Order: sequence, then C-alpha cells, then structure tokens
Amino acid sequence: MVEVLEKEIAKNTRAISLHIQSDAVVAEKVKHLTAIKGVGELSVAIVLAETNGFALFDSIAQVVSYAGYDVVENQSGKHVGKTKISKKGNSHIRRSLHMPALSVVRWKVKPFLLLYERTYARHGIKMKSYVAVQKKLLALMYTLWKKNEAFNENYTSNPATADEEAVQPSRHSLAEAE
Repeated sequence: MVEVLEKEIAKNTRAISLHIQSDAVVAEKVKHLTAIKGVGELSVAIVLAETNGFALFDSIAQVVSYAGYDVVENQSGKHVGKTKISKKGNSHIRRSLHMPALSVVRWKVKPFLLLYERTYARHGIKMKSYVAVQKKLLALMYTLWKKNEAFNENYTSNPATADEEAVQPSRHSLAEAE
C-alpha cells in the first residue's frame, strides 16, 4: 500500500511540474520563487493554486487576510486580551508554508532569520516566530510574483544602503564628535 501511494505521489508531483512548465511565463515566475532557499516547487504550486495566481488580490494585506495570517485581538468592552492570528483564512496555504518557514530559518536566509530571531527574543515562543516567518514568506511570494523579480537575499528598499552604509547625520558638531 505504501509503495502504491509513493508512486501516486511521484506521478502527481511530475504532473504538477509539467503543468507549471507548460506556460513559459508561469515557469519563469515559479523559478523566481523557488530561488528562495528552502521553498520548493510543490509549496509554490499549492500557494498559486489556492490563490489563483494572486489574480484577485490588490495588496499584501488582502493575501495575508485570505490565508488567515492577519492578527486579531481578543477584546470586549474594557477587556483587552492577547493577539493571535485569525486562522479564518485558507488552511491549505498555512499548511504548505509550514515546512518552507522551518527551512528558510534552518538555512539562515537572511531576512527570515533576522525576523525569526527578533520575534523569538521578544516572546520566546518558537512556533509564534515561525508563523511570522510564514507570513513574511507569503508576502514575499506575492511581491515577487507581481513584480516578476528573482529573490535577492541582500535586497534593501533604500538604494543608498545597498552598496555602502548610509551616512547618518549627527546631532553633534564636529568638535563634539571628536
């Protein structure tokens, strides 16, 4: 029985790969997404299938909410409780991003590792930090898909800081700094 199931899994994986390769534009975009170390073709295929290739989404916030990664707060009247993800969205997306989130942290992919370490230092809960990585991974997938760009681990949004450190203006005079 296990042997039959393994053959079916291999057959379906090949079919998914062939379907992606059948369209050159989609194949190129998937190649950009799988450039993230730890993200595989199957994970990308699941996210794309569940979101219809991000066709109906206009912003990252919509995608995050659709997947159930949006943050909600338990409150009623004067009571203010803890915050957590809503989980009201698509569970298939959350399930498919679990292993890639673990992998990008394990392989020390810079933006995800920094996020993981920062959130883990704040609250000390590993799974909560991995969920933050999953959310960032989904947002990055959306952005790379829409812009048709490859993943750049050393990307910064400020072009001045990409090659050299930006010089921050000092509040002190030159004499005080010396």
